[in-house]
Amino acid sequence: MENEQHDIDIKTLWVDEVNYQTTLTKKYLNRKPYTPPNLKEIKAFIPGTIKEVFVKRKAKVKANDKLLILEAMKMNNLLRAPFDGTIKAIYIKEGQIVSKNFVLIEFA
Repeated sequence: MENEQHDIDIKTLWVDEVNYQTTLTKKYLNRKPYTPPNLKEIKAFIPGTIKEVFVKRKAKVKANDKLLILEAMKMNNLLRAPFDGTIKAIYIKEGQIVSKNFVLIEFA
């Protein structure tokens, strides 16, 4: 076989005065960069159905106020406000089916 060129990038890494060579695949080099979570967004932590929404847009809420009920795996999960704030947007309605990490409510 002739010299095949793969989509691999060779890098060197120094650890405790020892030089290591490592390969980085194209998949690794094209990975989605880490972004810190947006604390102003309430996301679905599990797929489920919205059973009830307790707040409206522009409502002021206190920490631990009820926001909504998310039914998942035959259990009702009550989501509460993590901090005091104002509701900027509500992206769901009662009866809606949501997937994991779907943005439910956004704070201003």
